[in-house]
Amino acid sequence: MKKLLSLAGLSFIIIIFMTGCASRGYVDKQLSSALTSEITNIRSEVNENIEDVRKNVEATQEEIKELKAAAQKQQEKIDEKLSLVQDAIVRAEEAHKLAKGKLLYEVTISDESVPFSYKKSELSEDAKAELDIFAKVLIEENNDVYIEIQGHTDNIGSEKYNLELGQARADSVKAYLHTQHNIPLHKLNSFSYGKSMPVAPNDTETGRAKNRRVVLMVME
Repeated sequence: MKKLLSLAGLSFIIIIFMTGCASRGYVDKQLSSALTSEITNIRSEVNENIEDVRKNVEATQEEIKELKAAAQKQQEKIDEKLSLVQDAIVRAEEAHKLAKGKLLYEVTISDESVPFSYKKSELSEDAKAELDIFAKVLIEENNDVYIEIQGHTDNIGSEKYNLELGQARADSVKAYLHTQHNIPLHKLNSFSYGKSMPVAPNDTETGRAKNRRVVLMVME
């Protein structure tokens, strides 16, 4: 009888122990699953944050690149304008150095009365006739003079374009006076003011025609 009771008690203890082991295994499994899920969520959130940071960095770098390009372009424009202005100043100073500086008189050939071809530097027949009269008077006076030939334009087009056009027209006048009337080249100097010295508003065709001109300044 005692032996049977001992066996029954031992069986009860074993059952309790096995039940406890099973419960701990279940709990451990649940904890492991919860931890794995939490770690996965954290990793996903971290990856999303990293991707957001990467995109922000790329956007910032692109913006910096665009700003640098815009600044470089603006600086190039400033440098170009500065170069053109400095060149015009140098040429004007060189012209005045060759003359004593006393202006005797000036003659203006403008598009208002003697038109150049549109955006061209070739002299028209009317312009040549005006220059023939100018040269005849100059030769008859037989004075030791110096002639500044100034090219001027209206405001249509860029500053560089108008400086070049004004120079081309002034050069055409210089070449004509030298080749057709034998006026020595050392007595002639041509340079361009471009659109920088208008004599009339540029908001009308009449005004622009007045500004498209070549001025011959006779100096001693």
